[in-house]
Amino acid sequence: MTIAAVITDVSNTLIDTFSTIDTWFEKDGNLRAYRPVHNGWTIDEILEHIGLTNHYLLILIEKAATKAVANIQQADLANELANHTFQHEKLATIGQHQSFTWIRPEHMEPKGINASTEVRQQLKTQVQQCLHTLHRLSGGEGVLYKTTMSVNGLGKLNVYEYIYFLAQHGRRHITQMEKNEMAFHSVIK
Repeated sequence: MTIAAVITDVSNTLIDTFSTIDTWFEKDGNLRAYRPVHNGWTIDEILEHIGLTNHYLLILIEKAATKAVANIQQADLANELANHTFQHEKLATIGQHQSFTWIRPEHMEPKGINASTEVRQQLKTQVQQCLHTLHRLSGGEGVLYKTTMSVNGLGKLNVYEYIYFLAQHGRRHITQMEKNEMAFHSVIK
């Protein structure tokens, strides 16, 4: 897969995932506030968690993007691109709800502090930040720096893979919200 195809795939996955996530803000407030019987998160809490996780991932993504651009002076970009493989299958697992066990850090736990309008705007801003980074690294520079990702033993990810991870994390929680919706409707029948 060429780097242009990788960037297009990452961009499309990001846009599709967060367009779907955005629709959850339009759902009934009672549904969004419903807490599953197993004491899981409400949809509003899931949305907040996605924004919190994105915040911390974007700190790493921005640092990695800056370092990748700086590495262009010492690296052989053409050679790196010729030998590049995108970890699509490993990263796709991240998008599957309950596909692995992970205990999230406490700072990514929802606190219920922000209004849903603020969370919605935060997510839109974060997607734009990711798209800007992809545009900034449109020549393939994002392969020139890797950051370790401990989640599910992924190992070192380049900037494009990190952004794809962010999108897959969102996709994972779409499934969780769908499960909440099904449980809600079975309770109110």
